[in-house]
Amino acid sequence: MSPVPLVSIRNLTVEFLGDGHTVTAVKSISLDVRTGEILGIVGESGSGKSVTSLSIMRLIAEPGRISGGEIIYQPENKPAVDLLRLPEAAMRSYRGHEIAMIFQEPMTSLNPLHTCGKQVAEAIILHKKVSPREARRQTIALFERVKLPRPEEAYDKYPHELSGGQKQRVMIAMAISCGPRLLIADEPTTALDVTVQKTILELLRELQREMGMSVVFITHDLGVIADIADRVAVMYKGEIVEEGTVEQIFSRPGHAYTKGLLACRPPMGLRLRRLPVVKDFTGSREPVEVEAFVRSLEMPAEETKARAEMLAERPPLLEVEGLSTWFPTGRSLFGKPKSWTKAVDDISFTVREGETLGLVGESGCGKTTLSRTLLRLVEPTRGAIRYRGRDLLSLSAGEMREMRKHIQIIFQDPYSSLNPRMTVGQAILEPMQVHGMFGNDRDRRERVLSLLEKVGLLPEHYNRYPHEFSGGQRQRIVIARALALNPEFIICDESVSALDVSVQAQVLNLLRALQQEFNFTYIFISHNLSVVNFMSDTMMVMQRGKIAEMGPAEAVYHRPASAYTRELIAAIPGR
Repeated sequence: MSPVPLVSIRNLTVEFLGDGHTVTAVKSISLDVRTGEILGIVGESGSGKSVTSLSIMRLIAEPGRISGGEIIYQPENKPAVDLLRLPEAAMRSYRGHEIAMIFQEPMTSLNPLHTCGKQVAEAIILHKKVSPREARRQTIALFERVKLPRPEEAYDKYPHELSGGQKQRVMIAMAISCGPRLLIADEPTTALDVTVQKTILELLRELQREMGMSVVFITHDLGVIADIADRVAVMYKGEIVEEGTVEQIFSRPGHAYTKGLLACRPPMGLRLRRLPVVKDFTGSREPVEVEAFVRSLEMPAEETKARAEMLAERPPLLEVEGLSTWFPTGRSLFGKPKSWTKAVDDISFTVREGETLGLVGESGCGKTTLSRTLLRLVEPTRGAIRYRGRDLLSLSAGEMREMRKHIQIIFQDPYSSLNPRMTVGQAILEPMQVHGMFGNDRDRRERVLSLLEKVGLLPEHYNRYPHEFSGGQRQRIVIARALALNPEFIICDESVSALDVSVQAQVLNLLRALQQEFNFTYIFISHNLSVVNFMSDTMMVMQRGKIAEMGPAEAVYHRPASAYTRELIAAIPGR
């Protein structure tokens, strides 16, 4: 590793102007990226980590501006340049060629109107000045290099025809197409299943060693950092609060915020009453030791046993027998299906009153289709669904609409499930109006204000719009809306997977507290086994539309019977 840093950031300050005031997103930070290393930058949303990476690329858009500092780029055997002082035309020659970037959401980075191969070839033609035929050959070779299945077929496919992990491989191929010296990966695995995430991390590590690149890897999850980085910088409120090797940060964290980030991930060997949150560490006057504090939250074994015995005596709330939901794939000349995709295939299970059933599996295993089938948002092919003994499949549309007062769902992306033109108060109040609950709008408004308080929001949030809130706050709004109709049963469909680990801990604690207060029954869906284990009494693992394994959450998590479950557990980052 060269003693001279590839990139030296000195006193970088980035500001955003708006509404008559200035927000300083990055506050005079200094940081080195060494040649041939993977530097992890970790912190919550709003900490300044992505803004720092965009500053290296000179991609800060209005109303943002880089108001101070320098970014010195000094590759071996070349003169050093300050990237912030380069003319825009010169900077364009560095982007993609010398410094490349992989963004968090590949679907928004890829053009849906062009094939994946054409988009990568376009970057090669632009920087390497080769013929379209040669660009195609190089693109297919890159697809092979990033281990994309059937590279020649993938060249001619559009982004929507590929899975999330495959799209991310296309983005990696585009980023390395010109052999950059520095690769910036901004949350490249956040929305991916743990198994897909593991393969992407292994691929990046392999490419980094093979090509001798430096990598800046940005994430909110210290577990991911443990699996990939050599060195770590922790960012908090626009500043670097701690820096060191992975071993130093994990075994001897110095800053309270770093301790909070380490503690708020569900631990492997302990069952906790609640998850630690960052405030437990940053809000304390005295230093708090991570391990001792986490152990203080452990749920005694007799308490876990007593809960299991109590649930066993309760009646079933939901009974599912032989449920299948199949979708036709391709039709004959006469309109008959040629074959079927068996998204849910002959599944049976029971959920008791007050129980949490954790449903886990990779994307495409059928867990989301199952949740929508239970609500009859998708009609099943065959089987039975009984709610308090009542056959849901025999209900009319009107009767089913009435039944949905009792069964609510919280979706993965709160922003897309909220109307951007409605205030938060209107969004929560509307279901009560539709179902004619709570008499009049004055009483409904009081109900909304009570619910906002219940989920940790303020009365003044009533008249604000969804875009004015953070991801964690929007998820709280969606939870409040789900509670508006006094449901008994709530399906949480990947409701924390897109959140920072620190915000995720807050939302999981809130869902647990609400269950204790109102005796809710949950189906909690996730691809993350450690999160499902924390939330669940019973765990059901799905694979290709079937149940791979089912039993008490602790038993499935610590003594998995199926090879597939063991694979999912092995893929959890930072184990």
